[in-house]
Amino acid sequence: MAKNSTKYVCSNCGAQSPQMIGRCSVCGEWGTYEEEVSIAVSAKKGGASLRRGAQAQRLHEVDAKEEMRIDMQSVELNRVLGGGLVPGSLILLGGEPGIGKSTLALQVLMKMGDKKTLYASGEESAKQLKLRAERLAGTPENLYIMAETSLERILDSVTDIQPEIVVVDSIQTIGTEAIEASIGSLSQVKECAARILQYAKEKNVPFIIVGHINKEGSLAGPKVLEHIVDTVLQFEGDQHHLYRILRAQKNRFGSTSELGIYEMQQDGLREVLNPSELLLSNNRDGLSGIAIAAAVEGARPLLIEVQALVASAAYGTPQRSSTGFDSKRLNMLLAVLEKRVGFKLLQKDVFVNIAGGIRVNDPAIDLAVLAAVLSSNMDIALDEYTCVTGEVGLSGEIRPVNRIDQRIKEAEKLGFERIIVPFGQKYDPHNLKIKVLEVSRVAEAFKILLHK
Repeated sequence: MAKNSTKYVCSNCGAQSPQMIGRCSVCGEWGTYEEEVSIAVSAKKGGASLRRGAQAQRLHEVDAKEEMRIDMQSVELNRVLGGGLVPGSLILLGGEPGIGKSTLALQVLMKMGDKKTLYASGEESAKQLKLRAERLAGTPENLYIMAETSLERILDSVTDIQPEIVVVDSIQTIGTEAIEASIGSLSQVKECAARILQYAKEKNVPFIIVGHINKEGSLAGPKVLEHIVDTVLQFEGDQHHLYRILRAQKNRFGSTSELGIYEMQQDGLREVLNPSELLLSNNRDGLSGIAIAAAVEGARPLLIEVQALVASAAYGTPQRSSTGFDSKRLNMLLAVLEKRVGFKLLQKDVFVNIAGGIRVNDPAIDLAVLAAVLSSNMDIALDEYTCVTGEVGLSGEIRPVNRIDQRIKEAEKLGFERIIVPFGQKYDPHNLKIKVLEVSRVAEAFKILLHK
């Protein structure tokens, strides 16, 4: 009979050591090594066995018909998942404590009243789950709940109830009897995830497992956890802001560039179907340091408000700070502004903020960032009916962006009269009421913006 073996694994980078050490020799982090017990799992203890019966077949013989997806009764969640939940898939939902992961998972199951679902929680009691459900205004008959930390009991309940969707909240609070390590350890998380994956694939039951994140902001547990699951969803946002962003960091069944936007309210999360109207303030007239960017996240056009503040440096070294925008890219854009346009900002603090508390990765907002910085520096308000889009190169040129037609139509729908786009960008000019202005250099865009 095989003996148990113990090793120590760095939770940050996955490096292994035969003994406990204080500092990881690979990534340099302190206090990240955790004990992991490797055990020869027996069938009596409910260990995961290899699936048998699968045979090799020719690629052209495989039936590649698109599988029917489960409608989650949520436009935003369906968008991020790629059109719905695939039967037999394993979804990992992570986010900051208190951001609304459990609320989102429970609210989704409550909306699916026609389907039998199961919510298994290792963190809350049945009474706490009932109180949360009542706060979310609903107690559907087909929703089963259980407060349990044993994976074997949860899977037994799944077999008895035969639900169409299962939520496990959270994977760090669930343990299996096949592993003698404590609940939440690396070996427990890895073994539980592997057994849930096997069950999901064999029984064709989709699972949504909630995951914690560590102090660095990444998902807690072994890195293999993210490799095991089919989709990794990240629930982002600031607890001091109303808006929450749902992104797919990994998706085997769809794109990872889509995002869903929710608004936290007293009775739960509300889907924001038209975020552009909410992300734009109505009192921009006469205020300097504000520019409107036509951005695209995935296939979704967004008009966002870019705010900038330029002030004299109070200390010897000027500050460069950004919220919702890459700080390294901000430094690059400020260097372009100084070198190619001639504005000196060496002795001034520069602060950039994306309104609404969201983070945007679209490079097409570069021009809006520079326009907001210039507006604040000169203390001149830009035209509130003009928006911009364009990526800025190191030579000061405005580079083309994707999905230009969607950006233009979104700006026109929200009542903008002009939009500045990169020169030579191909777009459909038919039936456009908005005026499209093409520019090839940053200086040309500034001339248009400052001469209303």
